Amino acid sequence: MKKVLSNSNKFAICNPQPSVYHAAMNNTQRILIIDDDARLRELLLRYLGEQGFSVKAVADGSALDKALLLNRYALLVLDLMLPNEDGLAILRRLRAAGENVPVILLTARGDEIDRIIGLEMGADDYLPKPFNPRELVARIQAVLRRKGTQAIGAPDVEERTVIFSDCELNMATRQFLKAGVPVVLTTGEFALLKVLVTHPRIPLSRDKLMVLARGREHDPFDRAIDVQVSRLRKLIEADSAHPRFIQTVWGHGYVFVPDGTKS
Repeated sequence: MKKVLSNSNKFAICNPQPSVYHAAMNNTQRILIIDDDARLRELLLRYLGEQGFSVKAVADGSALDKALLLNRYALLVLDLMLPNEDGLAILRRLRAAGENVPVILLTARGDEIDRIIGLEMGADDYLPKPFNPRELVARIQAVLRRKGTQAIGAPDVEERTVIFSDCELNMATRQFLKAGVPVVLTTGEFALLKVLVTHPRIPLSRDKLMVLARGREHDPFDRAIDVQVSRLRKLIEADSAHPRFIQTVWGHGYVFVPDGTKS
């Protein structure tokens, strides 16, 4: 029955490994790393493999395209600084082609503007370099939980649809329609919109939204929620500068108002 809701572990490389590392334990989660730093590729191949992932690493966008033709991947770890075609250009191209595989960006610590642009383009998370590999694993697991399990922000098992204005969000299939036209949502965008529409008229702080939608505490300097709210407004609102549905609660966070009245 379809329901409608109306309104720092240190480690070293001992012996370089080949460009694919399969963990001894059984797993079905394929991770693809795109980074031109050979040493980092080998390091992550071994470390992520030891954590139970099936991992492949490539150096650039061309090799990425070939890898995607051969296999489906659960998640991409994409460096921004790549030769020939940088990470932002690759991400833009993938999303324009309808490829919604989750993406975690690797960025230089000072490149805040690139991180923001990356999130606006549809990245699911980012991690500044240098980083602890344990944190990368934690972020990979958080993104995969949001995509494929019943953690908060994941698709529902039971089909139900939320309808407001000319928008429809199917909680089971993750399909979002705007005036009957399908709109692709990233994993992070779906997770955030799901939290908002299932808490109508309840003001939610940025900290709460981060925990509910992304499975981790909010960093005071992390603008991921603000960026994704801005992107959702562009998808949902008739005028994103004067939002009716996702409204700002000044000094607190955001509130979803199903009928578009002022809260």
